[in-house]
Amino acid sequence: MSRRGMKYPVIAIDGPAAAGKGTLARQLADTLELPYLDTGLLYRAVARRVLDQGGDPAHDGPEQARQLVPEDMRRTDLREPEVDRAASAVARHPEVREALLERQRHFGRARGAVVDGRDIGTVVFPDATAKFFITASAEVRAQRRYVQRHGQPCMSPAQLAEEVAAINARDQQDASRETAPLRPAEDAVQIVTDDLDAADVLDRVCQILQEKGIIRR
Repeated sequence: MSRRGMKYPVIAIDGPAAAGKGTLARQLADTLELPYLDTGLLYRAVARRVLDQGGDPAHDGPEQARQLVPEDMRRTDLREPEVDRAASAVARHPEVREALLERQRHFGRARGAVVDGRDIGTVVFPDATAKFFITASAEVRAQRRYVQRHGQPCMSPAQLAEEVAAINARDQQDASRETAPLRPAEDAVQIVTDDLDAADVLDRVCQILQEKGIIRR
C-alpha cells in the first residue's frame, strides 16, 4: 500500500481510553510505513516521574514534563492503574500540555506520522491529512481494559462495574478539562468499534483513506 500526493502525511487518531485507537494507530503506521507516536505515553511518562518524586499529579507535572527524556518513554511500568489515574490529572495542566506540544508536532512534521491521543485532530495537528475519532461503549471499553491488565475477561458483575466506573470517571475528566478537552474534531470520521475487531477497523480506515485519495492499494 502506498501514499498518494503527499510526502509527509499526518494521520490523527483520537478517542477515549480502550476504544481501540492505539491498536489501530500501530497497525496503520505499519501499513503505511509511517512513524507512530502514542501521545498518551508522554503523559504517562510525566505522571510516572511525578509519582516517583512523591509529587502531586495535579500540580507537579510541568517541571517533570520539561525534564522528560526518551528513557522515560521506554519504562515498563507506564500502564499501571496508578499511572493511569495520575496521567489524567497531569494532562489537565495547561503547562504540561504546552511543554509536550512542540515535541509532538516536531515528531509528526519530520517524516509524517500516525499519531494517537485525545487532542491530536483538535489541537496538536488541526491541519492533519486525515482525522479519525475511535470510540466504543463504556461497557465494551471496560471489558477490553480489564483484559489488557489481567489477561482474561471480567469474571463477575462487580468487576465489570468497577471497570465501567473507572472508564466513566476518566472520560469525565478528559472531556471536562479546560485545556484541550477530549472531543471529536469537526472534520473527523467517527468509528464506533463495539462490534468490530481490530482488522475490521483497519480495513474501514484504509478504505476511507483510499476514498480520500490519500493512499492507494
